[in-house]
Amino acid sequence: MAKPVLQNDGYSFRSQCSIARTLELVGDKWTLLVIRDLMWHGKHTFQVLQESEEHIPSNILSQRLKKLMAWGLVDREPYQERPLRYAYHLTEPGRSLEPMLLQIMGWGHAQLDGGYFDPKSQCSTTP
Repeated sequence: MAKPVLQNDGYSFRSQCSIARTLELVGDKWTLLVIRDLMWHGKHTFQVLQESEEHIPSNILSQRLKKLMAWGLVDREPYQERPLRYAYHLTEPGRSLEPMLLQIMGWGHAQLDGGYFDPKSQCSTTP
């Protein structure tokens, strides 16, 4: 069996199920919204991510970014030295979540009358 691409040394999953494992990483209320903003909306700093429509609390945003970095889905680089501030970017494994985001968004649009964002045209439709 091939070695998994994503690893976090010392982490033990609760289940062998691939769906359960994926949900352990990105299945909470906030993580996919952070990924969405990094991927599609050009939001790359802590402050700008926090200003999203959903208003993620700062302590939760900090936890989610640390978790995503620990799993290699996000990396960061300093953009300011005093005070030290970082810009966050999706890695290739992080960007590989786009088809899943598109499927979730499409389902929410069709079944829940939610808005729809086209990443190629950068256009949004609202219900």
